[in-house]
Amino acid sequence: MEPNSLSQQITVWLTEWRNGDEHARDRLFDAVHPHLHQIASRFLHHERRDHTLEPNALVNELCLRLLGGEPITYEARTHFFAIAAQTMRRILIDHARARLAEKRGGAQQQVSLSAVDEWSPVSKNDDLLALDAALSKLEALDPRAARVVELRFFGGLTEDEVAEVVGISTITVKRDWKAARAWLMGRLGPRQS
Repeated sequence: MEPNSLSQQITVWLTEWRNGDEHARDRLFDAVHPHLHQIASRFLHHERRDHTLEPNALVNELCLRLLGGEPITYEARTHFFAIAAQTMRRILIDHARARLAEKRGGAQQQVSLSAVDEWSPVSKNDDLLALDAALSKLEALDPRAARVVELRFFGGLTEDEVAEVVGISTITVKRDWKAARAWLMGRLGPRQS
């Protein structure tokens, strides 16, 4: 199936699922699973070698949360992936917090900030919990820029897809993305003694 026609078909399945068609939900899961797995693999590729969360487990947990309950009113494919991005962020943060609680302050989960094109981190890996805290602070200052980061970094959406979800132009997405990356890197960079 062509990418554009798959995108349209995903929107159709979301509508059918919202109207109670469980088969549409299953077809949706089969269609989006490879893309979600690709996003999860990208995140976890830069994790430490002994990381306990694997891409399949992350995608399965995501799908359980997104597809397991009552249908959510998704507007279209991009809206579905936007909600998937938020949910994946929550899963990763929950996992990191659980590991920290388990280890009582042990090593924190690491995620590469170079997972999305054009991201130039100060160091190769930055702490996921620190990223989440910084992103929450950015959200208080500039909710739209924080949303752009979440959709690009956690959701793997393109700039055009982010523009569609947020309802802004692609050029504005690029500006927000650039400013938000700079702001986050300023907070996540190595501390000077």
